[in-house]
This record gives sequence, structure tokens and C-alpha cells, in this order.
Amino acid sequence: MTRRIGLVGCVKVKASKPLAAADLYLSTLFQGRRSYVESSCDEWWILSAKHGLVDPGDVLAPYDVTLKDASRVERRRWSQSVLHDVDERVHPVVGDVFEVHAGAEYRDFGLLQGLEDRGCEVVIPTQGLGIGRQLQFYKQHQRSMP
Repeated sequence: MTRRIGLVGCVKVKASKPLAAADLYLSTLFQGRRSYVESSCDEWWILSAKHGLVDPGDVLAPYDVTLKDASRVERRRWSQSVLHDVDERVHPVVGDVFEVHAGAEYRDFGLLQGLEDRGCEVVIPTQGLGIGRQLQFYKQHQRSMP
């Protein structure tokens, strides 16, 4: 049986104390992404610029690391590390669907291709939308939930 696995990119705004990763990120964008994958996926994980692949229950201290400032080489290295963690922790099988809710700096440096190379389908529900349109997308989704 195939699974639908959500990958949610981290954001800059974080709580000021260590918390479960699901609760550490405070922005409206992250909250919208989280709500979406919690309703559309069988499981979900966080893509952290500092920690790589993070289980939402993992406790993290606040940090100030972003992939926006990383070089192409660093982003590719990060993607390879995340793919290694996906193999070790998620154990994808051919046909699994990865629903990705993260910016291009997280997606476009080997992560998506690596998931596809593993025989997985990649879906990006907000592809091509700017931040404002993404916020609108997630807000509409939350309104449509029972």
C-alpha cells in the first residue's frame, strides 16, 4: 500500500524556547502548511535548514539557519543528507507520494529528483504561487475543513 508523505519547509519565525518541531515554527505560512499535510497525508516531516529531515515530535531549540543564504553546493549537500534521512527514517517504496510544501531552495537542488529516482511521485500543491497566494491557498483549505 502506498503512502502520502508530507514534507513541510521550516520558516524563520520560531518560538523562543525548545519545543516539539511541529510547534516550534510560528508563522502563518507554516501553520497553513502543517494543517494541510495533517489532513492530506498519512505522515509528515519537516525540512529544516539546520537539522535536515525532522520528525514533528522531535524537540528542537530555536535556531537561525536558512537555505536562502546557502550556496548551490551547500544546498545540494543538504538535499543529499535529507535523502539519506528519508531512506533511513521514512523508508519510501515505489509509488509513495511525497507532497512537498517548501520553497525552491529546499526542493530544487536534488531533493525532488532524488525522490523521483526512488520511484516516488512528487506533488507540489502550491507550485508557482508567491507567498501571498500560498497563504490564501492554505487559508481556503482551512475554511473548507469540517
